[in-house]
Amino acid sequence: MPKNVLGHELGSCCTSPMTGFYRDGFCRTDEEDQGRHVVCAIMTEAFLTFTRSRGNDLSTPRPEYRFPGLKPGDKWCLCALRWKEAYDAGVAPPVLLACTHERALQYVSLDMLRGVAFEE
Repeated sequence: MPKNVLGHELGSCCTSPMTGFYRDGFCRTDEEDQGRHVVCAIMTEAFLTFTRSRGNDLSTPRPEYRFPGLKPGDKWCLCALRWKEAYDAGVAPPVLLACTHERALQYVSLDMLRGVAFEE
């Protein structure tokens, strides 16, 4: 089983809506996942507006990609670099450390994640 950023077994991020690169509820990754969808985050209006301004509209449903469209409060596996970009801009959404894959640490520090963690 994959590990989270705390070194424990990776927890499920969300199943409603079903998230993860593999749409199995987990922010797990492998070489097929070019975007590294490894950060389990709770969506905020500020983040959704920010990512839309960067050309990645996460609010609009896209059924052809099994994507329901997100609203504030939804949990979702985000690309590590988009989360970092939002962090640098001051709009990073809160994260669930137990559900964030250890590969996130290749892109961001544990201190960064802890700074906006919803829980530990």
